[in-house]
Amino acid sequence: MTQGVNVVGLYVRDQDEALAFYVEKLGFHVHTDVKNGSYRWLTVQHPEQLSFQLGLFKPGPPVHDVATAQTLNEVVAKGAMPPLVLVVNNCRAAYAKLSALGVEFTQEPVDRYGAVDAGFRDPSGNGWKMIEATTKPHSQKSQ
Repeated sequence: MTQGVNVVGLYVRDQDEALAFYVEKLGFHVHTDVKNGSYRWLTVQHPEQLSFQLGLFKPGPPVHDVATAQTLNEVVAKGAMPPLVLVVNNCRAAYAKLSALGVEFTQEPVDRYGAVDAGFRDPSGNGWKMIEATTKPHSQKSQ
């Protein structure tokens, strides 16, 4: 039996705003966009990673009550959720391209741990690390 992670979800304040960001700025493609009443299942995929989907989910009914949805929106907006990682071939070039598209970075590219990385947030506040691909392993032994 084959198993694996197929969808990882992000909470977003506005699904249309998130969809525009992930498609128009980051270059993802829509995988699924279906509604069941007021609930919308919306996923996107990176064009080079077709076995994996990123869910863009709005907190609220039927999954969350109103108070929980409000709390989740506030936590996401503060950037308190764990960051996701976008791997790129050239971090500085990707930074220049995405900056020109209006992506707001929280950290410019820096050399760190044998690679280059930068940080940005989506319109809802979800944090991303953009890391340059490297062939070197990134492990450190505990002492």
